[in-house]
Amino acid sequence: MTVNHSELCDKEVGRSDMIQKILADFDSSETVFENSDREVAVFGSARLSSESPYYQVARELGRNLAQHDISVVTGGGPGIMEAANRGAHEANGTSIGLGIEIPYEVTLNDYVDRGMTFHYFFTRKVMCTKNVTGFAVFPGGFGTLDEMFEILTLEQNRKLPNYPIVLVGVSYWAGLIEWLRGSMFSEGLISPDCLKLLRIVDTADDAVKVFTP
Repeated sequence: MTVNHSELCDKEVGRSDMIQKILADFDSSETVFENSDREVAVFGSARLSSESPYYQVARELGRNLAQHDISVVTGGGPGIMEAANRGAHEANGTSIGLGIEIPYEVTLNDYVDRGMTFHYFFTRKVMCTKNVTGFAVFPGGFGTLDEMFEILTLEQNRKLPNYPIVLVGVSYWAGLIEWLRGSMFSEGLISPDCLKLLRIVDTADDAVKVFTP
């Protein structure tokens, strides 16, 4: 089941057209989540190949989540997203892809069983947070950090319940955690409770334990 809304926002789009596209994004995405009770969103780089150790961990995580009857939700692109969808698909689980048309992610990956392509990043992010009960964040770039910090902000401000946020890759995330503690926390810009929202693991098994206590 694939719903395609592939146009991107541009300055020539009028307000009424923009509103129609926003509503279309939300309306169409509801059907993607039908009959799916538990979901974990997996974020990470689109640029990592299948040879990357992180790809293999994401694939294993997708498989393990499916075996626990937990649907896998990704941005539907290549790299880490493909890996998690692939694992869920191979385990006959529910593999969901919420895509967006950008130069290096033109179509959904081959392992998405239910998916759609959004007009706008913000509507896509709303649906990535609205329907899921946990988040796995793999190494990635600005897009991955954007998604992670938005979730942290929502949970910090109680716009989302404190769903598990699991960072996968201890060595990759160590520098960021050190900065959060050494700069933001030490300056009083975040509280100890903010840091407690994040958990860091190296393996798919350890990640699954967080999502299936």
